[in-house]
Amino acid sequence: MGHPFDFDPELAAALALAPDVDLSDLAAARAAQAAELAGTTERTDRTGVDVEDLLVPGPDGAPDVLLRTYRPQGVPGPLPVLYAIHGGGFVLGTPEVDHESNLRFCRELGALVVSVDYRLAPEHPYPAALEDCYAGLCALTARAAELDIRPDRIALWGDSAGACLATALTMLSRDRGGPAVCFQHLHSPAIDDRLATPSALRYTDTPVWNRRSALISWEAYLGPGVPGSDGVPLYAAPARATAADLAGLPPAYVAVMHSDPLRDEAVDYARTLLAAGVTAELHLFPGTFHGAAMVPYAAVVQRATAEALGVLHRALAR
Repeated sequence: MGHPFDFDPELAAALALAPDVDLSDLAAARAAQAAELAGTTERTDRTGVDVEDLLVPGPDGAPDVLLRTYRPQGVPGPLPVLYAIHGGGFVLGTPEVDHESNLRFCRELGALVVSVDYRLAPEHPYPAALEDCYAGLCALTARAAELDIRPDRIALWGDSAGACLATALTMLSRDRGGPAVCFQHLHSPAIDDRLATPSALRYTDTPVWNRRSALISWEAYLGPGVPGSDGVPLYAAPARATAADLAGLPPAYVAVMHSDPLRDEAVDYARTLLAAGVTAELHLFPGTFHGAAMVPYAAVVQRATAEALGVLHRALAR
């Protein structure tokens, strides 16, 4: 059932240019994204930033993990780190997806930004992506002196499925006694495989991301028939975590888009973090949809971006 969306005028005007994400033909979706991103790293202005690819050991028995690093020129180390995890419904995406935003983060935060190229579902279902992210994080701290970074100032940034991986990674690293994470920024997190919240049931035909895409995404990540069933690990779907599960996690900032099927699971997760005694800030941006950041000139998107930079700067500067 459709819904009359009340979009911000600047976002509504840009919707005709928004890419149609159809995960029912994953090969075509990946090819379309690759075509859209072709040449991104070459044509984007890298002024003030050194960009390098680093291969680090992957999980046991798995391939090496590629980390794309963005280092600000002329900024003395040791540097804080923003560990960035791209979105794409667990089935799409490469570091190129966030290349422009990672360059901006690097310049404005004066931090080493690291984008992890994790394995994608359904070829590599849970926990492959999460284990890749963990292996990359461990490799960073193991090379802290070589990379001239501060292992005590590592913040995680994740968008959508990347936000799921980011907050799951904070739990996994805590529970394994791994690298300490000082902050987690969760942008439109996709964290609930049950898709039973009011927004998940209401926003069935929203642009960019809708209920159909979410269903396909979770089936790919967890396996056919698994989403919504009993026993799904909280590392896979962090919305299943209780306050007791989240105790001791680092502070979080949760950005939520209004007309987004994922809206309510993000709001609920922020409340669970608060119940766990975790410092959590929640901001719901009106008139927005999932993926609204693709319209960078819109005032509401500029506000969200400025706020993200502000909270990350404060988290990394301590």
